Amino acid sequence: QVQLAESGGGLVQPGGSLRLSCAASGSIFSIYYMNWHRQAPGNPRELVATFTSGGYTTYVESVKGRFTISRDNAKNTVYLQMDNLKPEDTAVYYCNAGVKSTRLDPLRSYWGQGTQVTVSS
Repeated sequence: QVQLAESGGGLVQPGGSLRLSCAASGSIFSIYYMNWHRQAPGNPRELVATFTSGGYTTYVESVKGRFTISRDNAKNTVYLQMDNLKPEDTAVYYCNAGVKSTRLDPLRSYWGQGTQVTVSS
């Protein structure tokens, strides 16, 4: 079993910054990807940023130039640096990881519990 623990959410004024962290623990052989998703009230969950094992990153258009995803493989941790935050960034942010617990196990997707980000003056 694998657990994802998120931290770093909170209340920030427009134009401010926050840094989210997500640490994976448990039975981990290899982590293939670590992503951040978000879900605002009344909206479907959307993929915000991805970081693959090959080091590739992608972003949803609305956060390009403002958000940066990074990963510390030694700590099994992914970060989301969010700058120049806007009210429309308000949502619950979820960490998602694709993990194999042993070499022979299938790739499984795991989710964190979510952390609230509120951008408001």
